[in-house]
Amino acid sequence: MHDPVMYAVPFFLVLLIIEWAAARKLAHTELQHGVAEQAPAGAYLKPDAWASIWMGVVSIGTSGLLNGIALLCYVALYVYVAPWHLPATKWYTWVIAILGVDLLYYFYHRMAHRVRIVWATHQAHHSSQYFNFATALRQKWNISGDVFLRALLPLFGVPPWMVFVSFSINLVYQFWIHTERIGKLWRPIEFVFNTPSHHRVHHGMDQQYLDKNYGGILILWDRLFGSFAPETSRPHYGLTKQVDTYNVWRLQTHEYVAIARDVRHARRWRDRFGYTFGPPGWTPRQPVQPDVPAPMTG
Repeated sequence: MHDPVMYAVPFFLVLLIIEWAAARKLAHTELQHGVAEQAPAGAYLKPDAWASIWMGVVSIGTSGLLNGIALLCYVALYVYVAPWHLPATKWYTWVIAILGVDLLYYFYHRMAHRVRIVWATHQAHHSSQYFNFATALRQKWNISGDVFLRALLPLFGVPPWMVFVSFSINLVYQFWIHTERIGKLWRPIEFVFNTPSHHRVHHGMDQQYLDKNYGGILILWDRLFGSFAPETSRPHYGLTKQVDTYNVWRLQTHEYVAIARDVRHARRWRDRFGYTFGPPGWTPRQPVQPDVPAPMTG
C-alpha cells in the first residue's frame, strides 16, 4: 500500500509556503498604506502556523499506527464476515468506496461536533484563530472514531485497500479548502462540492455558523441533512472558548482534561454521562423550585 497523502505532502508544503509568503507581502503592503487589520484575510501568525505543522507531523505517526491496526481488522471483516466481495476492477466499486467514505465522514464529523468525548479529539483542528493552509495540517492525533466508522465499508464488501485510498483522497481534497485566498466559485460547483467558502463557515465561531457544513468532498450531504449554511460575512475563527496556547500537547488534550474535571465534580451518574456524551457546553438542568405560597395572615 502507498498512501496518497504521503505523495501529496510536498505539494501541501509548496502551497503553504506560497500562501505564507503572499500573506506576509500583503500584510506589509497594508501596513504601508495604513489599512492593516489585526488579522487580515489569509494572515499567518508564526507560532500558530508552527503549532499546526507540528500537530500534522505527529498525526502522521499516530494515524499510521492506528491505520495499521485497522487494516488487520478490515481484512478480517472483509474475508470472514462480509456477505459479498465487490470487485476492485469495476468502476462502480470505486464510486461506492469514495461516496461511502465521504458519507461516513459526514456522519462522523457531525457526531464529533455534537458528542463531547468525540469533540475532544476533533477540537484541536478548530483551535486556530487563523484560517490558512497551515490550519489544514492541524490534525487530531486520535483517529479511532474515523477508523471504527469506516469499518462498515469492508463489512459490506469494499476491499480494505480501497477504503484507505478513498479516505486518503478525501483527506487530500480537504487541504485546498482551508484558505481565505479563494473566494466563491462557479455556482454549480458551490452547490455540489465543499469549497473554501463552505469550509470557512465550518471553522467560524459565529453563532450563525456553528455546527454547519460538515461535508468532506461533497456539500450535498449538508444540503440533504439540514446542516448547510452559506457564507454571508467573513467568519471569526477558532473555538467559542479560545485556548490561548501554542503548546501542541495542551491543544490536543485540554478538552479531555476538562471532561475529567467535570465528571469528577458531578454528583449524579446522569450528570457524568451528560458531561461525557452530551454536546460540548452541556450542563445539568437546574431543578425547578416549586412555588411556595405565602403564609396566611389575619
